[in-house]
Amino acid sequence: MQGQLRKMHTQLDNPVRYELPLTDRLIPLNPLIGKPIKLTYTGRIFCVHCGRQTKKSFSQGYCYPCFSTLAQCDMCIVKPETCHFEAGTCREPAWAAEFCFQPHIVYLANSSGIKVGITRQSQIPTRWIDQGAVQALPILKAQSRYISGLVEVAIARHVSDKTSWQQMLKNHAEPVDLAAKRDELIGVCKTELADISERFGSQAIEFLAHEQAVDIHYPVDNYPVKVKSFNLDSQSEVAGVLHGIKGQYLILDTGVINIRKFSGYEVEFTAE
Repeated sequence: MQGQLRKMHTQLDNPVRYELPLTDRLIPLNPLIGKPIKLTYTGRIFCVHCGRQTKKSFSQGYCYPCFSTLAQCDMCIVKPETCHFEAGTCREPAWAAEFCFQPHIVYLANSSGIKVGITRQSQIPTRWIDQGAVQALPILKAQSRYISGLVEVAIARHVSDKTSWQQMLKNHAEPVDLAAKRDELIGVCKTELADISERFGSQAIEFLAHEQAVDIHYPVDNYPVKVKSFNLDSQSEVAGVLHGIKGQYLILDTGVINIRKFSGYEVEFTAE
């Protein structure tokens, strides 16, 4: 089968169910665990937004014109506390109104260790799965992406906001009492959270006291001891026995590949 890669579709189950999109096809991946697979890059890349062919991919699948003009490619998507809408410099206010001005969840997750993160409420549990979290817990709801970003910055002074993808793929995350950590962090960030509520109103942040932690299990037979990453730009063929899938990574006996990184790349996919 041949088509353009997109980030894998996921469904929370035990274990998580994965499908690989190739343009308009979806390939179930869980049944292929333990079997040889091969991805061969054809040398063609297509923008995930406008569909035009491009020589180089920017920001996980965009052509340069889209990358340089779309609000969804701005730095504030990664660092929402730098919101362009708040600064009056948003390139697409209508897009921001739809995607940024909706409830966002501040959460704790355990992927390569405990971290804080944010996501649109509609993206739970997809965001956790994409990060390879083995545990996750919503702790606060914010009225907008900008407010959630301010909360994340405050909490990130006391706990990481990054995931080590290598450690995540080695499955080196010890179980954590996320509810206890939530209560600890809310306590030490009490002043900052109160300041945000005073600035934006009492409804800006909602404490999610009764949420339960979610355990996530992945379809992996063998985790790698050493992590070797494939890059389609320098190696057009990726082949090996599929040992598992975690986050947006295929784990082969020959190395790992981040499927999301190569969104828009056209590949031929074969499996035995």
